[in-house]
Amino acid sequence: MLLEKLLDGLDEIRIDSPATDIDISHIAYDSREVGPGGLFVCIKGYKLDGHDFINDALDRGAAAILAQREVGQVKDAVLIKHPNTRKALAEIAVNFYGNPSQKFKLIGVTGTKGKTTTTFMAKSMLERRGYKVGLIGTIANYIGDKVIPADRTTPESLDLQQMYSEMVEQKVDAVVMEISSHSLELFRVHGSDFDVGIFTNLSQDHLDFHLNFENYFAAKAKLFAICKRGAINADDQYGQRLLENCSCETDSFGVRNKADISARDIQIKPEGTTFNLVFDSQSIEVNIPIPGKFSVYNALAAITACKNFNITPEDIVEGLKGLKVPGRAETIDTGMNFTIMVDYAHSPGSLENILEAVRTYASGRIVAVFGCGGDRDRTKRPIMGEIAGKLAHFTILTADNPRSEEPDSIITEIEEGIKRTGGEYIIISDRRLAIEFAIKNAKENDIILIAGKGHETYQVYKDKTIHFDDREVALEVIERLKREDGF
Repeated sequence: MLLEKLLDGLDEIRIDSPATDIDISHIAYDSREVGPGGLFVCIKGYKLDGHDFINDALDRGAAAILAQREVGQVKDAVLIKHPNTRKALAEIAVNFYGNPSQKFKLIGVTGTKGKTTTTFMAKSMLERRGYKVGLIGTIANYIGDKVIPADRTTPESLDLQQMYSEMVEQKVDAVVMEISSHSLELFRVHGSDFDVGIFTNLSQDHLDFHLNFENYFAAKAKLFAICKRGAINADDQYGQRLLENCSCETDSFGVRNKADISARDIQIKPEGTTFNLVFDSQSIEVNIPIPGKFSVYNALAAITACKNFNITPEDIVEGLKGLKVPGRAETIDTGMNFTIMVDYAHSPGSLENILEAVRTYASGRIVAVFGCGGDRDRTKRPIMGEIAGKLAHFTILTADNPRSEEPDSIITEIEEGIKRTGGEYIIISDRRLAIEFAIKNAKENDIILIAGKGHETYQVYKDKTIHFDDREVALEVIERLKREDGF
């Protein structure tokens, strides 16, 4: 594509060379991905700065460089300046791929908790209606039945537009995607044409990045300045603020407060959740195979968004009743007289939600096994410890993804909170040994909740990343104990 067309519509562009009629073969924000005729976009990250790799990009054949700070003279390439190269990258990517998100229905889901499950629910109902659906999110990316591994909740703008383009080629009718607060703040979804934005809720998370709650909320709220319609949780205080102040048209959902779509007669059992859905003056019984009141909110969020695409009551009922979401309140089939559940809960609100859900039906003890991720919001660690101390009967504090931090240091900060409750706990830093301890000491009707990693199949340390799947480990431990001890 001609550079001039690639830059069409970009404000604040300054070009240090008049040669804008050159042909650009590809775009890259990693200099290692640059080849002859490429445009290299310099992104300043938190560990590396793309501006430091301009010479590498030039050596690989870059025809143009886009920078946001002074870089001196660039030989044998067009130098372009923009004050925000993240934003510029998004706009250039939209141009390069022909604005693909205008060619299908696009639903974005933001909020602290429930994004993944809500996207899976929406996908299932839309597929029941006959749509070919793409999904972009934490667990994986899907194009119909094709599964593509996901590196982050929301891809970088260039990768996102490329994925949209592939979905157009595969004749996808609708796309449902998780939208992190980081992606909104860092312009990853800038230029995407959202038909509906969903707001699930807001509770503490990612304050290492946003610094305070108002910044966190402001980042989430950006979605509702760029979508045509909002589906917003009326029971959440920040949802109420959005309903009062956002510029798009809105539909509300809730259980407690007055809302356009609501749920009544909620029943939570070990095998799932049942409620009556008040939908277009109808009352419909809905069954979800995920226990917990949070499942009701996730379903209401998905239904509120999908009603814009002509789903029927039958689509809702059939789309939800067989739903499975990896690592979300996922029960492991062990054949034992106790239950093992794996959940991604890694924030105070999500841990509280899953523990409260389990308490509504548990007939034995609740044993919580969890830790907190390293290099992330440290303030939530004692809060999560306190939640476990209050809601679980016994807690095993262990490692999560410690990254560059020492696991024991992270656990010490969680321990501060659990000590305040007087709740029973033990520290076992090694996550495999922690899971083994919980299983070895399980009693009849106990529920072992292994929280924090959910669908993840790895564990990240400062010097290595190892394969680690809570589900696999639990089953391996049980099988080994059966062999060794007649467990």
